Amino acid sequence: MANYDDDWTDSQRALYDECYQAGGDWAEDPDTSSDEVQYVINLAEGDDDSIGDSEIDFGPLVDAVTQATGENATSVPATHGDPAFRGFTDGVRDATSDDVFGL
Repeated sequence: MANYDDDWTDSQRALYDECYQAGGDWAEDPDTSSDEVQYVINLAEGDDDSIGDSEIDFGPLVDAVTQATGENATSVPATHGDPAFRGFTDGVRDATSDDVFGL
């Protein structure tokens, strides 16, 4: 389900959508470790105050942004205000069944 900020542009919404799909696909991949899925869910559940103004270089997220934008990304802002970060983490969370990780 789309979780856009009201002030996002169409480009930001498209980035969210593509990263959301990539996050869901990654979480459902049988080769993805449950520890990595849990890591992303923990990021999704964290608030921006606890994350701080940091960048994250988590490979699957960076790959999703690179694919979505067509530009080489090396990190992504770790904030729920960033459409790529939020899209990927929302996609992972929504693709993971509630009983698996206690969501």
